[in-house]
Amino acid sequence: MTTTDPDTGPRTEPTGEGAGIESGAEARGPVRLFGIRHHGPGSARALATALAELRPDIVLIEGPPEADKIVELAGDEEMVPPVALLAYAVDDSTRAAFWPFAVFSPEWQAIRYALAAGVPVRFCDLPAAQQFASSGSAGRRGLSIDPLATLAEAGGYDDPERWWDDVIEHRRDGAEPFTVIAEAMGELRIGEEATGREAQREAYMRTVIRKALKEGFERIAVVCGAWHVPALELPLPPATHDARILKGLPKRKVACTWVPWTHGRLATASGYGAGVTSPGWYHHLFTAPDQITTRWLSKVARVLRAEDLPVSSAHVIEAVRLAETLAALRERPLAGLSEVTEATRAVMCGGNDVLLDLVTREAVVGELLGAVPAATPQAPVAADLAAQARRLRLKRDAVERVVELDLRKPNDLEKSRLLHRLRILGIDWGVPTADERRNQGTFRETWTLSWDPGLEVDLVAAGAHGTTVLGAATTTMLRVADESSTLAAVTAALERSLLADLADALPALLAGVDTRAAKDADVGHLMAALPALARSARYGDVRGSDTGGLGSVASRMVSRVCAGLARTVHGLDPEAAAKVLELIDGVQDATALLPAEVRGEWLATLEGLSDRPSVPPLIAGRLTRLMLDTSRLESREVGLRLGRVLTPGTPTGDAAGYIEGFLAGGGLLLIHDEHLLALVDSWLAGIRDDDFVEVLPLLRRTFGTFAPPERRSIGSRASRLGPAGRIRVVAEDNELDEELAATVLPAVARLLGV
Repeated sequence: MTTTDPDTGPRTEPTGEGAGIESGAEARGPVRLFGIRHHGPGSARALATALAELRPDIVLIEGPPEADKIVELAGDEEMVPPVALLAYAVDDSTRAAFWPFAVFSPEWQAIRYALAAGVPVRFCDLPAAQQFASSGSAGRRGLSIDPLATLAEAGGYDDPERWWDDVIEHRRDGAEPFTVIAEAMGELRIGEEATGREAQREAYMRTVIRKALKEGFERIAVVCGAWHVPALELPLPPATHDARILKGLPKRKVACTWVPWTHGRLATASGYGAGVTSPGWYHHLFTAPDQITTRWLSKVARVLRAEDLPVSSAHVIEAVRLAETLAALRERPLAGLSEVTEATRAVMCGGNDVLLDLVTREAVVGELLGAVPAATPQAPVAADLAAQARRLRLKRDAVERVVELDLRKPNDLEKSRLLHRLRILGIDWGVPTADERRNQGTFRETWTLSWDPGLEVDLVAAGAHGTTVLGAATTTMLRVADESSTLAAVTAALERSLLADLADALPALLAGVDTRAAKDADVGHLMAALPALARSARYGDVRGSDTGGLGSVASRMVSRVCAGLARTVHGLDPEAAAKVLELIDGVQDATALLPAEVRGEWLATLEGLSDRPSVPPLIAGRLTRLMLDTSRLESREVGLRLGRVLTPGTPTGDAAGYIEGFLAGGGLLLIHDEHLLALVDSWLAGIRDDDFVEVLPLLRRTFGTFAPPERRSIGSRASRLGPAGRIRVVAEDNELDEELAATVLPAVARLLGV
């Protein structure tokens, strides 16, 4: 997903150009300019007070004018910030931008004031239609100074953010700050002339102000970034001046809607250009009625107690005292985030930065998710998803949570299908757990769910493929069937379509698999595609999907693999042999899911290759083990093969490769078959020192795959083996070892009471 940066509003004001320092006001005639910072509790509180005193008859706010049609939804009881305006180009939905608002955003307070007072509220920034059409052509405007840093330095601060917090955000009463900040912006903009996109934006803002004056409004409140205030002061330049700047700007058709947002997405760490470092802290500053420090540290204590950490009331009291003492020593009007953080680390976390990171994540940033009314206009796919989520009781939550689904339950099966369809569309609301691939096709699925507001753009983009989640996912898979040139890609798409129950896409995908398999002469490609196809064949039983035709396609693919496998394994070097061995193991597992006759054909092919001299030792050892596990070779024959391989005449490297292939997958065989253990032990004891150094890494890799209990048992049994010459080789499987049997007679006698 690509998101167009519109160079406007809360989305794009860059630090140093206004995002960090927007405040100030100027009152001349009918227009009152309120320069603000986009997300600041002090600015929001001061603006709400100023608007109540001014009682404007219209409010103009920096933002996309396309949102004028839906701004009234902000007054709905179901609208809960944080939320964002989403604008996107109708003909290219990947070109989109967000304008986020929290409850502590001054623009949000201005919107709510206007709606409550019954006065018009409009957005006055350069339309998104023009910004999307000309993005990149106008250029970005650079400043020769950082306004926030300059003002902070003049105030005796070395930290601009801390200066802004002390001067604006921590203010709870007193004189309004807009006038003095506007004067400061005016001084800083001397010699600074807007160009490019900034010039276009300010020209359009002036155009909207002129229109409001012409309509007869007498008290016009303009809420904008403080950096823009000097450019919007009366008297305005001639209209022709701005018309020249805006002349010829291209346009695109744009749609606009409201979407839920999160505090995490408001944070600077998310990459948001106008973000703040501590949304959770700012939310607290705006909403706490009194005793800000005490209430905050009490919240921190609840976060730590939720993790079963022993935090008492005494800890809270001591932390409050420390934070307030630090604020007094630093001559701050209120204990700020740095003071309460230091107090939290010292008193509540015992200096543990890991616990402090928890507090930062859960409280300082937070993951509060907003909500929008059901009447909010949505893109078709987004509306379909919202309806399905309500029906299936799938709640969108920014906090990560794990959900287990039982596919035998209709509701859980529908949830699974929905999540799989969304993943096909690139919308990862849910992600299968790490071990889910090994459990595909069973009756249970485990998902990790976490809703990211950025997925709203993906939902809009999915509208290019259909009007519903099902339709868009089906179209996407049909496109893979038509356009993909590789067998593996089409087979993977077939498997995903079965998981998502895309019945209309299955015939085309199945035909695509069959056609590409018939044309593909590379046995390796066929082997790589078979596991997904075989897994798909069993989904009919588990998920109620129609898998007709899969078995016959898989059978034909297995036959082609069997016909060409001898050529594939002939004369491979060790590295290539290891890759082919992975493919063989994959087909071995896949054929276990296919009809018995298909499995039999595959095993017969392996049996014929297992003792060929041209087969690399690694693969030959693995094939011999598979024949033993499937009862196609007797233990005695396997012992003879191992005996031949482990004789001094066989190169040590070849013998080690054979052992690696034979023992791959577990060491239980050596625990239960003392004869094979003795053969391996005798061979190891006879390796020359120089050769042992050469094969040691391979042996460590082989035995390192065994579980620790297996390794201990093998070592214990090997320690009891006598010299190689004393190992008694059983001639016949049914011959009684009288000496061994005699050792258990006393125990049997006691059990029988003899």
